[in-house]
Amino acid sequence: MKMSARAKRMERRRKRTSAVAALNLTSLMDIFTIILIFLLVNNNNAAKPPENRDIVLPSSTAETVPQEVLTIQLSGKNLMVQDIPVASVSDILASEEMTIAALKEELDFRASRSAPTINEAGEPEREIMLQADRKVPYVLISKVMRTCMDTEYTKISFAVLRKSEGEGQ
Repeated sequence: MKMSARAKRMERRRKRTSAVAALNLTSLMDIFTIILIFLLVNNNNAAKPPENRDIVLPSSTAETVPQEVLTIQLSGKNLMVQDIPVASVSDILASEEMTIAALKEELDFRASRSAPTINEAGEPEREIMLQADRKVPYVLISKVMRTCMDTEYTKISFAVLRKSEGEGQ
């Protein structure tokens, strides 16, 4: 049986469109490589403390990596909680009080907004990290620690820079 021109054209088109499609993986690999490089470069490193130019952290041989907790930054000028100024250092040093009222108010406010962790004794406790400049007087650090102990933030850790092997003692 002889096929008409239309039937032949339809047969050719069917053969052309029914072929298995080939997948070009080169473009796909290029895209994944770019995404991988982007993610590696923009990796948010939680072990790196927030940068504050007013604070020069002391060096230490600490081995543990800090966790994401509430941060108090203590520079030569300001006392800040999570980058929000709370009080000035000169006002704190001029005060005779052993606790800092503005800091206590801020910590109580932040404690009321989240659930605490319960320790082995069944008491609520919260952790806080203190980033203090190496030249800040101990009296100031002591007042900050006393204020933290008056709130639920009883676990206090200090942020330090890790000392490399070649540095002196």
